[in-house]
Amino acid sequence: MNKQHIVVLTGAGISAESGLKTFRDSDGLWMGHAITDVATPGAFKKNPERVLEFYNHRRREVASVKPNAAHHGLAALEQKYSVSIVTQNIDDLHERAGSSNVLHLHGEIFKMRSTADENTLYDIRGDIHWGDAAADGAQLRPHIVWFEEPVPLIATAAQLMTTADIFILVGSSLQVYPAAGLMHYVPHDSPKYIIDKKIPEMKGLHNSILIEKPATAGVEELIKLLMP
Repeated sequence: MNKQHIVVLTGAGISAESGLKTFRDSDGLWMGHAITDVATPGAFKKNPERVLEFYNHRRREVASVKPNAAHHGLAALEQKYSVSIVTQNIDDLHERAGSSNVLHLHGEIFKMRSTADENTLYDIRGDIHWGDAAADGAQLRPHIVWFEEPVPLIATAAQLMTTADIFILVGSSLQVYPAAGLMHYVPHDSPKYIIDKKIPEMKGLHNSILIEKPATAGVEELIKLLMP
């Protein structure tokens, strides 16, 4: 008997309870830094040292935290279901919790690439400095999808959504596009579990189950529903 396929879309809210600040919190990740100063191609061209140090700090921050109960709960679903996770997050907390099939829409903080070649990736645990070169001689940069850059994996993610027997959204405000549009690809009749401490308006969402709680409490309730 084939397992049902769960497709999960996660946002910053799932990592917030591990201690990683979310994108739009009042004390959030970008406070003190305008997005245009640290997260666009133009910012990197104008002041690469500042951008590299910003992401060096993010990398150290991610390395210092651990997966929380929500990450572990989603990983546990693999005991009964086939599970694919699409995350907007650049951290590796899903993988550390044990999830085996994770697609990172916006890149990964522990990977870097050449500014001349976006397809060859290198692992990075320390810092990237201005002047650090890839094998092709070009400057290294974080493997992060910046604002104003295309999202290479969006088509892959959209195709995954079409295969969902069950869809789960955890910790996303659905304000960052194109990721916010992915739900439109989920089959109409598939159950859709929406977990967030403040659920965004969901117009015309068929067969939805709303769990308005933080990610850890919400996933705990979800597990009781899907793995009684």
